[in-house]
Amino acid sequence: MTKTRLLNALCLSLGLAFAATAAHAKDLVAIITPSHDNPFFKAEAVGAEARAKALGYDTIVLVHDDDANKQNELFDTAIARKAKAIILDNAGSEASVSAVKKAKDAGIPSFLIDREINATGIAVSQIVSNNYQGAQLGAEEFVKLMGEKGPYVELVGREADINAGVRSKGYHDVIDQYGNLKMVARQSANWSQPEAFKTMESILQAHPEIKGVISGNDTMAMGAWAALVAAKRTDVIVVGFDGSNDVRDSIAKGGIKATVLQPAYRQAEVAVEQADKFLKGGKTGQPEKQLMDCVLINAKNAPKLETFTLAK
Repeated sequence: MTKTRLLNALCLSLGLAFAATAAHAKDLVAIITPSHDNPFFKAEAVGAEARAKALGYDTIVLVHDDDANKQNELFDTAIARKAKAIILDNAGSEASVSAVKKAKDAGIPSFLIDREINATGIAVSQIVSNNYQGAQLGAEEFVKLMGEKGPYVELVGREADINAGVRSKGYHDVIDQYGNLKMVARQSANWSQPEAFKTMESILQAHPEIKGVISGNDTMAMGAWAALVAAKRTDVIVVGFDGSNDVRDSIAKGGIKATVLQPAYRQAEVAVEQADKFLKGGKTGQPEKQLMDCVLINAKNAPKLETFTLAK
């Protein structure tokens, strides 16, 4: 081989190596959510990851299991990996502030979905469902299904989660207008299906007269419904909140009566789109706090529901 041909071959080899390195040097987006055992959070992660990859980013998908200490460690991981942005469904409105601030101080912007934090000016975006509006939709349907009367139970989410309080207030601002609807128990099941099952078992023993259950999310609604089925109390009306496929299927079988769809998948996509816009231009063009409206799901439109998205 002549020197010229050898030099050309060497240059080609180096060029291919450089191209291969460049191909793997995409900017990284870290996606951090609660456990994917809950289909809502899995939908968030899937939606965010798919949109980020479509926009040309590498991704790392992490789970904090609603543990603020673990979340803090995952932020350290994202910072060490030199992530360009973090998409976060946080582990507590107060406990997550320091982690988001730590990322900001490291030059990494955070884009929150589903749950807010108790601070502004630290995250770039906080994109959440309009939980109050959605809760009112669910409560109005619950009142109608209950015939405006009877004893009922409320299952509440994690007390540290802003959404739990907002949904509960939305429920009561509607239900409390009806004097013949009497709440006989209100307990937290921490968004958990197994915990809701056990809680519902205990409530049934103490209050066998209940006619309805209104739940802060679909996972707890599914746990409550399983306990009611086991106790042969399928006459009890159950309404959830989230718009999961599990509750859709239960509605189709005449089980749980209704839920409220919050657009988890689209919310995650929007967060990634805003991160992309911010990284390229320094702003999102939107206010930090953003609300996305919810939709009532019942037997009429449940067949159109798929993975937290309602077909048109």
